[in-house]
Amino acid sequence: MPRMAPDAASASHVPGDLGHRQRTGLVFATVSAAAFGSSGPMGRALIDAGWTPGAAVLVRLGGAAVLLTLLALLLQRGQLRLTRRTARILLVYGLVAMAGVQLGFFNAVRTLDVGVALLLEYLAPVLLLAWTSVRTRQRPPTATLFGAGLTLVGLVLVLDLTGAETVDPVGVAWGLFAAVCLAGYFSLSARQDADLPPLLMAAGGTAIGAAAIALAGVIGIVPLRFTATDTVLAGVAVSWLVPAAWLVVVATATAYLTGIAGVVRLGPRTASFVSLSEVLFAILTAWLLLSQLPGGLQLVGGASILAGIVVIQRTERSGEPSPPVPPVATT
Repeated sequence: MPRMAPDAASASHVPGDLGHRQRTGLVFATVSAAAFGSSGPMGRALIDAGWTPGAAVLVRLGGAAVLLTLLALLLQRGQLRLTRRTARILLVYGLVAMAGVQLGFFNAVRTLDVGVALLLEYLAPVLLLAWTSVRTRQRPPTATLFGAGLTLVGLVLVLDLTGAETVDPVGVAWGLFAAVCLAGYFSLSARQDADLPPLLMAAGGTAIGAAAIALAGVIGIVPLRFTATDTVLAGVAVSWLVPAAWLVVVATATAYLTGIAGVVRLGPRTASFVSLSEVLFAILTAWLLLSQLPGGLQLVGGASILAGIVVIQRTERSGEPSPPVPPVATT
């Protein structure tokens, strides 16, 4: 049989290889969303057992920093070229994208349902859209404004301002703080840097974030209280080691690694749509493990927020001139 030319051979395998790559990318991205979505219930279990939100964040970031750093040294040894610029990026990334987001989210779930807190955090793309519109003095397309309107309507429904149950305003403030920090994460992630591969950035970010929380705890700015009290998951008393280890291994290290693998195979746009399922996984795990389920009106509001984000991102993806909105990331 005559040997096929290299170009023809490679071309004949491209469709199949591409399909396999997309399927595996979809699996990685879905696993990442599920892993990130489990962080809220595990953190809330520790907080209910007497931990402070800062303590839960410190264990999560500190443990993940050790695992990710060891993995980075194993796989990417010698690739880190630390300059003044990369050091500055890592510092801001660790303080804002890691410590700020996690501290805001875990303080929010202290008084809010996990699903509600996560929906507040997912307002980040809308906040970033508003900021870039003001900064560039460009009016977003009508479809983008419609999407932003959907998210604002959804926010009102999620907060259930006219309902019988009052939503803790301090928890809402922490949720919005997490959204602001997540918007900062978007901005940092959009700036690709060859000297900072994703794995190294995640390892450095978690390490700096953990160091910042520890320093704030020593100073007294962030209360750090740990307990050895058993936690309750799905109505069963389990050791505190179970949610703590889950936060480190699954909800952080595994979530970041599979998320990176998903983005590499799917691209940031497609992966960002898949990451929206994090909200659904968070609500599902909170229901199964903590017996938390948002009310009907809040579920409608959550669907409206997600629909608005999808509209905004589809508008950007279609190439219409709008201020840049980075893809949705995970908690």
